[in-house]
Amino acid sequence: MINAEDILHGKVLIVDDQISNVQLMKQMLRGFGYVNISSTTDPREVRELHRIHSYNLILLDLHMPTMDGFEVMEGLNDLEPDDYLPVLVISAHHEYRLRALNLGAKDFINKPFDFLEAKIRIHNMLEVRLLYQQLEETNRAWEFMSLHDTLTGLPNRRLLMDRLTTAISHAKRNKSMMAVLYLDLDGFKQINDSLGHAVGDLLLELMAARLTDTVRQEDTVARLGGDEFVILLSEVSHSDDLKALVHKMLLAISRPYHIAEHSISVTASIGCSFYPTHGLDSETLMKHADVAMYTAKEHGKNNYHISSHDDLSAPLIPTTL
Repeated sequence: MINAEDILHGKVLIVDDQISNVQLMKQMLRGFGYVNISSTTDPREVRELHRIHSYNLILLDLHMPTMDGFEVMEGLNDLEPDDYLPVLVISAHHEYRLRALNLGAKDFINKPFDFLEAKIRIHNMLEVRLLYQQLEETNRAWEFMSLHDTLTGLPNRRLLMDRLTTAISHAKRNKSMMAVLYLDLDGFKQINDSLGHAVGDLLLELMAARLTDTVRQEDTVARLGGDEFVILLSEVSHSDDLKALVHKMLLAISRPYHIAEHSISVTASIGCSFYPTHGLDSETLMKHADVAMYTAKEHGKNNYHISSHDDLSAPLIPTTL
């Protein structure tokens, strides 16, 4: 919730070409208890100032010689993706009230204004703006949480499948190749059982960071849960490129982890599938990579296997480092 302290620390910009009016507004706002006050006598500066500082409230005079308040609002509108223009217009011309509100101003004060009325309108506008911003931040946080793993911050299954669908469409359109890697840690349960889940969680976080460092920015590292991860390589020019990358991943993962005075070593098994060689849709590619990962485990772990062209139920020949 927004409290009185939050409101009094809201960022306010005064825009008026008359220095005396600016000084009067500053004195009034300080008297009300506001502490974060800026001003300009040049309306041409407002757009850039707001772009940099994102004011919670702009007290805007309408009649200025170089650029009037209507032009200022028109220039501000494209900076507000949520269509909320935090402008309170101050003018002696009441007949301009509807025009100002139509352009996006959220309130209007007539000159000469009553100080008590101004205090209430300014307070109310700041409260609504801050509440709206808080709601937006909460919504963004919930959206992030719905698409990301809470422990590692990596994309979760839902976001992975969205990106996989997009990558397949891109590869199909460009007649290119992309890859799915299914990764599972070897012996992770024993680490949890012997050292505890807190250490196991820290290990997963550190391992996820190492894994992310091995891929390109356009690729995706996702956690499905437990110690299962999927890496989506959005474009692969040749299978040898994938082999070099997987080698790099396995080496990065196998370096010792120093957690709570423990030196922990862990390895991984990785299964690989290619589009379009092993499937034309997300589900088939994931199944091929998953089965290939289990084949890698069956043949000694700490290695990888590229899916064969055979049916998923047929025996697969592992490819080791």
